[in-house]
Amino acid sequence: GQIGGTPKIEIARDAIGTMLGDWPTGRQLGLMAYGHRREGDCDDIETLMSLGPLDRDVVEAALNDITPRGKTPVGASVRTAAEAVGNSGSVVVVTDGLENCGADLCALGEELAASKSGFTAHLIGFDVEDADGQLACLAEATGGRYMPASDASSLTGALQEVSAPEPKRPLFVDEFDRAELGPEWTVEHPDPSGFIVDAGTL
Repeated sequence: GQIGGTPKIEIARDAIGTMLGDWPTGRQLGLMAYGHRREGDCDDIETLMSLGPLDRDVVEAALNDITPRGKTPVGASVRTAAEAVGNSGSVVVVTDGLENCGADLCALGEELAASKSGFTAHLIGFDVEDADGQLACLAEATGGRYMPASDASSLTGALQEVSAPEPKRPLFVDEFDRAELGPEWTVEHPDPSGFIVDAGTL
């Protein structure tokens, strides 16, 4: 498909490139695609880059090789990605189509929420209407967000929003705990009720 004469896959490549421009140092990344090799094949799911340190050249080369041509196995792809990133990992799905391989995304979300503590799936519907709420259901069940995007600007904004690191939260400890923390911890703003510890050192 196209938006304003530009193939949606090109818009997606550019939006992902912009997102990676702000990618935090030390934060791992993996890349998976579906429906890009064979028509009508719900098993056409491929890990293009295993989870590891960001290499922008590798990501760019992988994205440039993607040609949309197949089915939309959102559920099976998220399940596969969830196994790869583990319990505390996060998956961001960009799709311009709805699940069409028979998966119940609401049930999958509930299953992942129960079996993978801390796992989060964010779904971005790019130029697609989530009429039955399945994309939103999967995201919300795992504590993630569903965000619609209609053009290059909104897709870029959605990707940057869901991939942003969570804000640091201070920890409160009493004086005994403070003595046990060790020198790698920093303590800020002493308060009669305790201390605020910089969560950035966790």
